[in-house]
Amino acid sequence: MTEPKPVDTWLTDMDGVLVHEERSIPGASDFIAALQASGKKFLVLTNNSIFTPRDLRARLLVAGIDIPETSIWTSALATAQFLDDQRPGGTAYVIGEAGLTTALHEIGYVLTERDPDYVVLGETRTYSFEAITKAIRLITEGARFIATNPDPTGPSQEGPLPATGSVAALITRATGVAPYFVGKPNPLMMRSALNRIEGHSETTVMIGDRMDTDIISGLEAGLRSVLVLSGSTGEHEVERFPYRPTRIVASIADVVPLVSALS
Repeated sequence: MTEPKPVDTWLTDMDGVLVHEERSIPGASDFIAALQASGKKFLVLTNNSIFTPRDLRARLLVAGIDIPETSIWTSALATAQFLDDQRPGGTAYVIGEAGLTTALHEIGYVLTERDPDYVVLGETRTYSFEAITKAIRLITEGARFIATNPDPTGPSQEGPLPATGSVAALITRATGVAPYFVGKPNPLMMRSALNRIEGHSETTVMIGDRMDTDIISGLEAGLRSVLVLSGSTGEHEVERFPYRPTRIVASIADVVPLVSALS
């Protein structure tokens, strides 16, 4: 076995790793401070496409975590980059909120209901039956189907909410057309994140709280991975999966000393 190379860049999930809703997880601000003090490049990843990086920066600041907008990478941004690479200057019918519509506007996409190139499904707290019906009809008429992420549910203070994956399944059932999911666990999102910080798979660590998105996406992109037990996946659930993270720790507080130890 060859010795692992020193870690130069870090990727981390947001919800369940750094914050729970609007509350900081103990150790999160210390982890970001340790990265900034070390000079290591890092990126905070989220499958949530509701918010823009500016919105997310503001939410994190309320929780006491100071992260620049440029260090936040969302599934909406990854989706916009993918569409810009595939069909520059295209058109889309979008179900989603500002995080997604802003990202698409910024790459020069026109949002329209008239014969769009793509139907793009993202996250929203208020899915409209009318909008879903429109999406079904447009896909049936030939629009290509893209979804920002496959997460079936999202968190709220009242409990789980249906998310992009669940609504995508409804549309697929009605049309017979499955979407292309851009966000985690698609390695495409990981590679786009690595490119953004000029990182290399052999010298990057991915931190996450979900085995089925964060850890597998890190694994498939060739990264070392750290599972924190402060979010979705419990310790008793890890053995159910046919793959394992490189490390398992209780929370992000346990990752703080690794920033210097793995350098």
